[in-house]
Amino acid sequence: MPLLVDGRRVQLPQSGDLVRAHPLLEERARLLRGQSVQQVGPQGLLYVQQRELAVTSPKDGSISILGSDDATTCHIVVLRHTGNGATCLTHCDGTDTKAEVPLIMNSIKSFSDHAQCGRLEVHLVGGFSDDRQLSQKLTHQLLSEFDRQEDDIHLVTLCVTELNDREENENHFPIIYGIAVNVKTAEIYRASFQDRGPEEELRAARALTGGPMVSIYDAKTEQLRIGPYSWVPFPHVDFWLQQDDKQILENLSTSPLAEPPHFVEHIRTTLMFLKKYPSPTNTLFPGNKALLYKKNEDGLWEKVPSPRS
Repeated sequence: MPLLVDGRRVQLPQSGDLVRAHPLLEERARLLRGQSVQQVGPQGLLYVQQRELAVTSPKDGSISILGSDDATTCHIVVLRHTGNGATCLTHCDGTDTKAEVPLIMNSIKSFSDHAQCGRLEVHLVGGFSDDRQLSQKLTHQLLSEFDRQEDDIHLVTLCVTELNDREENENHFPIIYGIAVNVKTAEIYRASFQDRGPEEELRAARALTGGPMVSIYDAKTEQLRIGPYSWVPFPHVDFWLQQDDKQILENLSTSPLAEPPHFVEHIRTTLMFLKKYPSPTNTLFPGNKALLYKKNEDGLWEKVPSPRS
């Protein structure tokens, strides 16, 4: 069944044409862009990194906010079922959109109380008018793949690419880099995050080495599950660690001019982690078991001891 806007079937031209056909989308994008950025603290937060997916519902006693940021050409996708409130947030970079959209869909359907009443609503935020048109390509891929799904999906927010673009000194930048969704109230808002853990470096290393989209949270046990992951040693890691900031920015970013200020430091830290753990299976995941985390009484992540086998 098709992607719908305001109950009408979407024709899938460029996103700009889509907005002209549905002015309400432009108005919603304008309102989102106009918000001030909220600093989201770690309590009750589940932070989603690039190529990760997390899904939960209002019944969750540990998690009330899903969020992600640092999206330049990437898009942050929120899919929600209005009947049972099941909410999925993911950070897509265009690696394998065809495989990722069914994963997003299935994550919502995995909630056994998949309500008959209510509908599926999707929100797409991120990207800008970048030189290589990577954002435009990703916008088109996501819209096309959601349009191919069997279920009716209602496109509620489209704040992507040219709708999320600002120009300064003839250079283009995203307006919104990050969003959060309140699982209890369904509110979506502009956000940034100090705390991107747990295991921020390990999770970033997996994405940098080309790992596919993975689900990181089990809503039934209210536990974050990391791994076990494996990767091959990162090619020329010593060479990259010797390069200056400009070289790293120009070669390891899809959009060098638009990256947030901490991008190079983040890449260096991740490369150092990959140098230290060229093959993570036994060193980082003893017994090849997942690392488990749960929120404590203060709403912060705490490691769960691995069950003895």
